[in-house]
Amino acid sequence: MSELIQSHLHERVLTLRLNRADKKNALTQAMYTDLAEALKGAAENPEVRVVVLAGAPDAFTAGNDLQDFLKHPPTGEDAPVARFMRALASFPKPVIAAVNGIAIGIGVTLMLHSDLVYVGKGARLQMPFTNIGICPEFASSYLLPRLMGNARAAELVMFGEVFSADKALEYGLVNAVLPDTGVEAHAMERALKLAQQPPNALRVTKKLMRRWSEATALEAIKVEADHFIPMLGQGEAREAMTAFMQKRKPDFSKFS
Repeated sequence: MSELIQSHLHERVLTLRLNRADKKNALTQAMYTDLAEALKGAAENPEVRVVVLAGAPDAFTAGNDLQDFLKHPPTGEDAPVARFMRALASFPKPVIAAVNGIAIGIGVTLMLHSDLVYVGKGARLQMPFTNIGICPEFASSYLLPRLMGNARAAELVMFGEVFSADKALEYGLVNAVLPDTGVEAHAMERALKLAQQPPNALRVTKKLMRRWSEATALEAIKVEADHFIPMLGQGEAREAMTAFMQKRKPDFSKFS
């Protein structure tokens, strides 16, 4: 595992921390590979009962590193990002996300595959998929309407605007909004309590709670990717990403 993903096991709680604070924890394909491998190992390790996903005080993750993403675009089901998605979506043990600062794109959609989510009061969330000429991912087109209703989900993914921790709580995306300095401590407290629960009972409970949606979620990940991957090479996405890197407003007036 690279230094960009830190792994720490304490009292049967495995913390996986994104450690690229200088880039707001923007995710590279190498980081996705490390996360997928860490989750695979945690699933098989009886010493791990709970996983906590964390970032930096000012950034859970800014989403995909666009330059890395354009250099190494996902090309199919074996792409690092796809392996990570499947690993988290099918992870058999409890997962807690501790979110501070910004959470963009997959930084939000991975919350849909966490069992518990705690966010700081100052967190700012965003799913700007359509803004950059692509479509939702990580089964969010299926899970978001199911979680909060179609109207609210459409508002979040069609406009791609920043929304607050309080709105995330109102929409049912998170369990609690906490003082920024207390998010990880609270997440760890809950993780340690879960780690003391009967482990098989937790696994079976999670399996039953996910049974009715897991197959559809995994199918949605694939169907979304079938649209997402070609869209990366189309004009809208190229204009949006070029504009982002050139620090200008994109112009979609020529597209129909």
